[in-house]
Amino acid sequence: MLQFNSFTLLVAALSLSVLGWPAEGHAKQKQASTCDAAVMSRILDERDKGPIHLTCSVTLPKNTTLYKSIIFEGSAASRATLDCNGSVIDTSAGQSRMEKTAIIVRSRKGSDGHWDAPLGVTVKNCTIKGFMRVYGLNENANGSNMRASSFNATHTEFAQASAPKRTSFLNLSIVAPGGAPLYIGPGVTWTTLTNSRLSGHTTGTAVYVDAESGRNSITNNVFSISTKSRELIAVDGSTRNEITGNMFKDPVNGGIFLYRNCGEGGVIRHQRPNYNVISNNTFEYVGNAREAKPAVWLGSRGGKQKFCFSDPKRRFGSSASPMDFAQKNTVTGNRFIGGDSKLIRNTDPTNIIERNSTN
Repeated sequence: MLQFNSFTLLVAALSLSVLGWPAEGHAKQKQASTCDAAVMSRILDERDKGPIHLTCSVTLPKNTTLYKSIIFEGSAASRATLDCNGSVIDTSAGQSRMEKTAIIVRSRKGSDGHWDAPLGVTVKNCTIKGFMRVYGLNENANGSNMRASSFNATHTEFAQASAPKRTSFLNLSIVAPGGAPLYIGPGVTWTTLTNSRLSGHTTGTAVYVDAESGRNSITNNVFSISTKSRELIAVDGSTRNEITGNMFKDPVNGGIFLYRNCGEGGVIRHQRPNYNVISNNTFEYVGNAREAKPAVWLGSRGGKQKFCFSDPKRRFGSSASPMDFAQKNTVTGNRFIGGDSKLIRNTDPTNIIERNSTN
């Protein structure tokens, strides 16, 4: 029988805290209560155009279609679950990008200036015809709150403390109506997209993982979505993410690009796209793969963007250097069907690239 003394338990608790788990143990955290009849009635009321703010857990009836967005905001929504039970959320008819956003998981700024972030939100078993967004300080890294924070040396820590953690998207069918179906915003950590299929079309990327975020996971998904000109997954100044076991169908405009936008929107990017793992994915090409953009490109921007800037008072992040610094990443065990290993482009010798194969 294993025995643990008090010191061992203390070390374990501290380790969980460092990794982002609550010190008292994630498994012991109480789940959100089940939504009552009044909330369910509003969710299903076709006259109520929403959006619906959920702070409780709900399972939709089978064969339901909702034409409204669902918002999980602040710690009040922590551990809430939306189980679509195979039903549909369709916001594709919206006129603006916001109107087309079906699922939002976001932090809320209190009157005292503190950012109140949700923890452990789950969305599963849905068909999503629209976009999904997870964010804290701003929806993307170019916002005013991000800019103000970025001029401080502790920007990454603040952005992550202010953003949602441990959001799970499971078993989804996501049909993109012309934009990025999943945007993992600045500072977001531990978000997972698992066992899902992304289809439709996007003028941008399929998944965007934004600045100062980290430890997110994109696992066992099928990307059959078409892009106008961009790569399928962008990792922009984000670290320690895992992109594993996915199928990319004919990614002629690019697969997974790692880079750092050096000052876009007047925002200093602090984190480097380091320590990411890209493994056991399959890239399947239908046409001539020689004309395709790289399947994996480590350091795709190269500090050449026109919005790069240097502030002599702030010698950190992209203000100190515009370069991507895509370093110490691992690209291993990936298969290129109809293509070859030349589809991997690397700009730094510290990256590990091995055991990738062709068929």
